[in-house]
Amino acid sequence: MPAVSALVERFRSGVEAGRDPVHAAGMAAYLRHQFPCAGITQPALAVIYREAAAGLPAPAGAAEVTAVALACWELPEREYQHLGCGHLRRHARLLGPDSVPALARLVTTKSWWDTVDELATHVVGPLVAAHPELRAVMDRWVEADDIWLARVAILHQERWKERTDASLLFAYCLRRAGDREFFIRKAIGWALRSYAKVEPDAVAGFLAEHSARLSGLSRREAERGIEMGRRPAAR
Repeated sequence: MPAVSALVERFRSGVEAGRDPVHAAGMAAYLRHQFPCAGITQPALAVIYREAAAGLPAPAGAAEVTAVALACWELPEREYQHLGCGHLRRHARLLGPDSVPALARLVTTKSWWDTVDELATHVVGPLVAAHPELRAVMDRWVEADDIWLARVAILHQERWKERTDASLLFAYCLRRAGDREFFIRKAIGWALRSYAKVEPDAVAGFLAEHSARLSGLSRREAERGIEMGRRPAAR
């Protein structure tokens, strides 16, 4: 795909030009030294993306969009994975059920919360909203041994607000409530917190019934959301 190669090559040029070794060291430490970094901030990455995409034709379809992201995952510095996420987010409307295998590969490769959460809330979430039949995929992912797939399933409705399927959210939280993995417990808390901002009573009722099954971390995050959801609206 020539268009894919052209865009990724422009990404490479932008990242090389923007390298900052001082910032790179701090960023790598923040990511627990799991990934090399070029030291480029998110605002600067947004500029690199915008300049790289300028003048290139829009993607022809979902395969081209995911091909860019997969190519970014093959490059070493973490900034490339964020550029890939940005490309998916920008063109999420082009994705369809056939994109699920590629997204699963991205979630389970070079996995950490920074890319996984971006994929969950801005890529997988909109995809499932547009294709409700993909709930069956989320049902499988929440059961997965891979914690990142489970995290995506728990968080995929995080931006849905009033459109959230509360019964599904609560079922997923209970399914993984006994998990001792920090990133699962945190995901449960964040998902409940986000929904509590719009439906605090529903989440409060869920906590009242199931508090003993949830970790303290999950409960505290949910309680913060309830508090925010019950604050009087500013005039």
